[in-house]
Amino acid sequence: MRRQIRKYLPDHKIIRGNPWFAPFANSLLHPRLWHLNRHSVAGGVAAGLFCGLIPGPFQMLGAAICAVVFRVNLPLALLVTVYTNPLTIVPLYIVAFAIGQGVLAENGHAFVPPPEFGDHGLLVWTEHLIEWMIGLGAPLALGLVLLASGLAVAGYFLVRLAWRFYLIRAWRKRGRRIRR
Repeated sequence: MRRQIRKYLPDHKIIRGNPWFAPFANSLLHPRLWHLNRHSVAGGVAAGLFCGLIPGPFQMLGAAICAVVFRVNLPLALLVTVYTNPLTIVPLYIVAFAIGQGVLAENGHAFVPPPEFGDHGLLVWTEHLIEWMIGLGAPLALGLVLLASGLAVAGYFLVRLAWRFYLIRAWRKRGRRIRR
């Protein structure tokens, strides 16, 4: 399984040689952040799934902080955050809002789509986006935390399960080759 994943990740030695990472050598270049094992990969996926629902451009920053704090695979944590993109963010927020409404038993609010970017510029759009989020309030905030937590837990255990099945299959295949 490691060989399959390693093809898509940057080489640790190249990262270590990059002068931009020199000030962060003690934290960002820790070997556990780049190691590929069941725990590290599953934790990286969980961190990316959890932080992928952070609003705005702070998803990757949150995933990087989680990866450093929990010592899980950093590149995978960053990569997994891209499951939220302009096509998926609105449906995910609608689901989060519905979850929040269900938990809080609030049925009076209707979901209003987020403001479109338009011609007003980034600053005005950001202000409208913040007003939109404040208007949705508690159901969205609680729903986002619950959905992110559920996705992180599910992602963690699915990766661990898939890794386990892969290992069992490899062991059986190796056993058949040895018996021949």
